Amino acid sequence: MFKILSINPGSTSTKFAVYEDETLICLHTIRHTKTDLKPFKSLFEQYEFRKNLMLEKLNFDGIDISGLSAVVGRGGLVRPLESGVYEVNEKLISDLKSTQRAEHVSNLGGLIAHEIAGSIPGCKAFIADPVVVDEYQDVARVSGLPEIPRRSMFHALNHKAIARKYAADNDTSYEKLKLVIAHMGGGISVAAHHYGKVIDSNQGLDGYGPFSPERAGTLDAGLLVNLCFDGKYTQAEIRKLLVGNGGLIAHLGTNDELIAEKKAKDGDQHAQLVLYAMAYNVGKEIGAMLAVLKGEADAVILTGGIAHSHLIVDYIKSMISLMAKVVVYPGEDEMEALAMSGLRVLRGEKSKEY
Repeated sequence: MFKILSINPGSTSTKFAVYEDETLICLHTIRHTKTDLKPFKSLFEQYEFRKNLMLEKLNFDGIDISGLSAVVGRGGLVRPLESGVYEVNEKLISDLKSTQRAEHVSNLGGLIAHEIAGSIPGCKAFIADPVVVDEYQDVARVSGLPEIPRRSMFHALNHKAIARKYAADNDTSYEKLKLVIAHMGGGISVAAHHYGKVIDSNQGLDGYGPFSPERAGTLDAGLLVNLCFDGKYTQAEIRKLLVGNGGLIAHLGTNDELIAEKKAKDGDQHAQLVLYAMAYNVGKEIGAMLAVLKGEADAVILTGGIAHSHLIVDYIKSMISLMAKVVVYPGEDEMEALAMSGLRVLRGEKSKEY
């Protein structure tokens, strides 16, 4: 039996779980307030703080970490790479610590995993399917400006886990399927899965595609340029408008879809319009990815926390159901996806070298 620790650092939380093979032993989310994080000048400086809180909680639960077989951390903004499970090595550690590409809290996952695993004989540290997984077909990389190529950046961990789950539920393999998957959470990413590879997607972090509870998505480029240079906002403030203060927050003052939906059900017509617009944008992006697959999709899969919303799901279905079968897997389980990635390697699947 293998014991695996999963670690998923978020902007205001640290989630972690322990599994014995496929069985969940414990699951925790430690919330971090602005006051908690204020002393740290950078995300990397939060490393020891988050790690120690997590170890204290595991100790309180009576979890003996000396018996761990693997620690799997959420992968961050490293160089583009193929989908898979990567054992943490010195090159990966260097890139996880680097802020050259961008500073993202998920980078801490692999670093914490490496330190914990390094203290346990025979234990290994991994990351799995980070957001920079890049399997694009070449034609998908070209934009209208050579200086700004299209980048692969999406919720790869959840996309791949849901694709494998759908394949298992239908007695087939992921590598035999053509799928369009829409992950709908704080960010939204829609991708074309072609026989085990994601050949196109929207850029779900700070780029283009549907707006989401806290991201602006595709914007009118000309108006965005004007906004950048009219003196009203600093560069940092513009970036915050794109990621953090965009989407539902900008329109409705909340990034909680449930609160926005309650407003709509209570008669707030503006809230209803904005929610329909978000669903409409997801439907349009799904249509684009169906075109990428030349209309030959085995299924369109809606997943993520927002897939619990009948309002959103029903709107998307009304746009898509005549073009493809629509399947809903509500919620997201990154902790299980990380643990099962590690378990596949422990059971014999070869990990990849960074």
